[in-house]
Amino acid sequence: MTSCRYVLLTLLVVGCASAAPPPNEPAHGHGATGDGAPTPPMADVRPTSDRYHGEEVVDAYQWLEEWENPDVRAWSAGQNRYARHVLEGLGSRDAIRERVTEILSAPTRSHRHLSARGGKLFAIERRPPREQPMLVVMDSPDAPDEARILLDPQILSQDGHVAIDWYVPSHGGDLVAVSLSEGGSERGDVHVYDVASGERVHEVVPHVQNGTAGGDVAWLPDDSGFFYTRYLREGDTHANDDDFYQQLWFHALGTEAAEDRYELGRDLPRIAEIQLDLQVSTGRLLATVQKGDGGEFAMFLRERDGAWRQFSSFDDGAVQATFGARDDLYVISRHEHPRGRLLRLPVGRRMDLARAEEVIAEGPDSLVNDFWGGPTVWPMGGRLYALYQTGGPSELRVFDARGQALDPVEQPDVSAVRALAPMGDALLFRVESFVAPSTWMKVSAEGDVTPTALREASPVDVGGWEVRREMATSRDGTQVPVNILMPRGLTLDGSHPCIVSGYGGYGVNIQPRFNPMRAPYLDAGVVYAIANLRGGAEFGEEWHDAGRLVHKQNVFDDFAAAVNHMVERGYTSHERVGIIGGSNGGLLMGATMVQRPDIARVVVSFVGIYDMLRVELSANGAFNVTEFGTVQDAAHYRARRAYSPYHNVREGTAYPATLFLTGANDPRVEPWHSRKMTARLQAANGSEQPILLRTSDTSGHGLDTSLSEEIEESTDGLAFLFHHLGVTP
Repeated sequence: MTSCRYVLLTLLVVGCASAAPPPNEPAHGHGATGDGAPTPPMADVRPTSDRYHGEEVVDAYQWLEEWENPDVRAWSAGQNRYARHVLEGLGSRDAIRERVTEILSAPTRSHRHLSARGGKLFAIERRPPREQPMLVVMDSPDAPDEARILLDPQILSQDGHVAIDWYVPSHGGDLVAVSLSEGGSERGDVHVYDVASGERVHEVVPHVQNGTAGGDVAWLPDDSGFFYTRYLREGDTHANDDDFYQQLWFHALGTEAAEDRYELGRDLPRIAEIQLDLQVSTGRLLATVQKGDGGEFAMFLRERDGAWRQFSSFDDGAVQATFGARDDLYVISRHEHPRGRLLRLPVGRRMDLARAEEVIAEGPDSLVNDFWGGPTVWPMGGRLYALYQTGGPSELRVFDARGQALDPVEQPDVSAVRALAPMGDALLFRVESFVAPSTWMKVSAEGDVTPTALREASPVDVGGWEVRREMATSRDGTQVPVNILMPRGLTLDGSHPCIVSGYGGYGVNIQPRFNPMRAPYLDAGVVYAIANLRGGAEFGEEWHDAGRLVHKQNVFDDFAAAVNHMVERGYTSHERVGIIGGSNGGLLMGATMVQRPDIARVVVSFVGIYDMLRVELSANGAFNVTEFGTVQDAAHYRARRAYSPYHNVREGTAYPATLFLTGANDPRVEPWHSRKMTARLQAANGSEQPILLRTSDTSGHGLDTSLSEEIEESTDGLAFLFHHLGVTP
């Protein structure tokens, strides 16, 4: 997520008012200027039209959605050749690549996704220069040097194109179920490994994981089999829709997957996403189902005898449940309490959320819900530990069993608690900040907090970094937090290059995170700002709602306010601003540059969404409907048409230098978004600034990217930014 330095751009064929190819040049060919410098292959205009609520929308580049079309592949290959010519010609690229390689390949270790089972502690360990993170097992968090590698994906694929999506150890700690996928596809089959030998055992269960609805496994108490999420297979109803209709099935070890037993899901929405949790002492199974990606949940409980009952629906405001004692559940509810409160629900014949006991009332900060990250409330030793959002930073707070606040857990200023992991009678939590790498801390049953040996070393010197947190004023007066990293003692005279990034969607909280790849920026005198935009849930569900559906424009207004704040406070000028974002943050980049083409000099946008009228026709786009809305609704259509980046590019407008990056195997955002946006901008651009498209054939949305691929992507991004901001690395 970075950018670059010098390039031959003098006679690029950009800025023409029409998408028609120049005379004597193939419509999707690779041309050259008179001095031999290549030009981008201009895309044919092949108009198609769609009608929405009585309005006809002409789409000149809809044909670029068809990846199997040889013309599309030829055009994409030409764009890659052009991008490589430009990027390889940047004068400081070699020096930048050396620095990027030094940072990303530094032999530092980090541990994520901890899970304690059977007296063993499992973790995903990143250990450069290995291409992919590994699954390791150790005796305790104080003995990481004695950890044993259980599964190294590089053994399965030397080039790093096989990755671990997730893993779930059995309760006894003797077996572990691992989802493995290839090429960034996130389409994973579950393999079972024997912990003692490290060998794969038992049968493979296919297509448990997908980039659309994810996947999960929950072992039986006796570890003889597991419940798992299953996508449709040949012979199922809707089998052609195998990115949808996630269901819950059971697999007994030692049997073929074809013999597995259906459990739940045939009546769930097409865009259901299921997460599982099993209580060993009772054998009860909790299935939490999200409807798409907009934050609506339903919850089901299975008794050990196989009986299922639903105790929460998509419209009742319950967003997370956690097993408490033997016969109760703790439920985070946002019904009429957008910042969340904690309820205790007895598990009995009648489970009525309306009669649940309030344990922790709604407060000024937001009780965190993290569907993919696991429980954010944990009962232990007569105490309740709960994660709270304070507008970006987060805190671990402690309550007694009646919900009375106890002494807070100490942690650094402007930091984040990013994960909880129970281990026997202790609780592990990971904390980090913008300037401090992550450390796993341990809370004992008595409430004592001590650091463990699971701590990440920094490959860069952060002694000269300063962190500030300020508030920008958005167009409607909303105060938007801006986190600013800068070289210590910088004079605010408006002269400094500055990077601004943001996200603003899906209720995702953008928390303080240590990222050593910010060192090349700060070491070169660049200011780096991260905004907490509406659309996240940093201030609860109201903050999320204010940035989704018909209110999405607020996100773009907030981001523009953050950039303007950096200029008005003297950190930088618009001529020295670069903006970066990916995925939903790529939508943010696209909308910002077409609404305010003068706001930044350079844009780097990763795996972004740009065509808001056709996005829901793709697999993962359908899951986004609960977040973005649907063009079938007139109000949603009008809102989306008004900000859709692709549809708001204007002929002859001087757009900033832009680098789009996408992965051919992306299961979350179709690469055609980047192709269409590139074609449209190259045809309309009224400036001489380059519009580049970089497509990787061996990656996806970025979650499973190999180390060597990450180094190349980061080098290209950083070099592109540095060149256009006039920064010497």
